[in-house]
Amino acid sequence: MKAVRFHEYGEPSVLRHEDAAQPTPGAGEVLIQVAGTSFNGVDGNIRAGFMQGPIPVALPHTPGLDVSGTVAALGEGVTGVEVGDQVIGFLPMTGDGAAAEYVVAPAGILAPAPTTVALADAAALPAVGLTAWQALFDHAKLTAGQRVLINGAGGAVGGYAVQLASNAGAYVIATAGPRSIDTVKAAGADEIIDHTTTAVTTLATQVDVVLNLAPVEPAQLAGLVGLIRDNGVLVNTTVWMPAPGDERRGVRGIDLFVRSDAAQLTHLAALVDAGELRIDVAQRVPLAQLPAVHAQAAGGALHGKTVIVL
Repeated sequence: MKAVRFHEYGEPSVLRHEDAAQPTPGAGEVLIQVAGTSFNGVDGNIRAGFMQGPIPVALPHTPGLDVSGTVAALGEGVTGVEVGDQVIGFLPMTGDGAAAEYVVAPAGILAPAPTTVALADAAALPAVGLTAWQALFDHAKLTAGQRVLINGAGGAVGGYAVQLASNAGAYVIATAGPRSIDTVKAAGADEIIDHTTTAVTTLATQVDVVLNLAPVEPAQLAGLVGLIRDNGVLVNTTVWMPAPGDERRGVRGIDLFVRSDAAQLTHLAALVDAGELRIDVAQRVPLAQLPAVHAQAAGGALHGKTVIVL
């Protein structure tokens, strides 16, 4: 089969489009014929060698944490999924990913793919959708009527977070740049701050929840705490920078590290099919061009969600 792999850590040029052995599913695993995967920022960090401590991978390594595709074979003891099923999943970070014609996945992480979008496009949902859901509801415990500030709403996670928070009945304040303001507004934001012209810390009213998705400086992150009401929550996805809080006022700081959850992913796919959650894809590229996508990201030129189509 064809795959994109790197045999050493380094720049995007270490990625090779090459032949690789087709994997075989073990006990509790399934073989998936890949329709699509997507690029996530952590893919670039793993390739560059920045994540060798928390996410050790064996070389050569195939990137691609998201997968959408069709079940091609079952390992021993697998139940609840059949050959021919169309599925999506957030793959284990330390194993080989879906930038290949076939990938093996634990059966327990898979969810039925949404049926109202192209199967390849469904690969844009798992990692970022789960990040948004877990930040808002597992950690922040967001409820209807609360006010939430989503800092960095113009990215892929932010797009889902705005939709999910709005659907939950929260008042959504979002920061975005000129390129993404219209998209964030369409996602359901009640109030938008253009971060290129206005400092978010000038927000006049306090919020119950801050979700930080932006790679801000530590001082800027700390400044967000002052926008949170007593007993509120700051959830931070830039995990290399600890989330600050304010113990005196009961404001908690939580660092989010997304986890695979088939039940949550099944729910997100159902929201897509119900028309309550939109999957946005900025570009679709063939597998052989994945190194160019990594180069785009490294140069700061990648905007929106990129799906790699097999």
